[in-house]
Amino acid sequence: MTAEPEQPPSRSMAAELWDWTKSIAVALFIVILLNMFVFNLSTVKGHSMEPTLREKEWLYVNKIALLIGHPKRGDVVILKDPDMRSAERQYLVKRVVAIPGDKVEIKGGKLFVNGEPVAEPYTDIKIEDGDRSPVVVEEGRYFVMGDNRHQGASKDSRIFGTVEEKLIQGRADFILWPPRQMGGL
Repeated sequence: MTAEPEQPPSRSMAAELWDWTKSIAVALFIVILLNMFVFNLSTVKGHSMEPTLREKEWLYVNKIALLIGHPKRGDVVILKDPDMRSAERQYLVKRVVAIPGDKVEIKGGKLFVNGEPVAEPYTDIKIEDGDRSPVVVEEGRYFVMGDNRHQGASKDSRIFGTVEEKLIQGRADFILWPPRQMGGL
């Protein structure tokens, strides 16, 4: 006599739907946590970071780097627009040119930090906005500028002053799109 294998009891449609719902909820929760604390993607709007970044490029923004450290000179960062008058705060992409304790000055179209001229291979023009008196960057704040140094091309620390570290949302590490521009910053 041969025994027929037992068939597992069939699951109800409701049980199957409940399992799918739980799986989707867990996946969504993980994605939200990653987006809040680890990384996100950002699209470049405008021309303030040319020639380094161009409009419509996608950036990989590393958030964890700022949870375990602080921005450094030369970092490209995403920050909330410090202009409190804006009804809906926009995000800006800028380069950190000075950190807390640094003395920043612009003279003769050149950026000086702590009295020394800064080599800026990421720009293609001298600073056209005129000379600026020395500013000492306060503790917990940063001086940021767009790489486009044409007159009025970038809304940055020359307009709104130094930026609180809490407004900096992450460090842009890579260009992800378009493929021909893909690479590290």
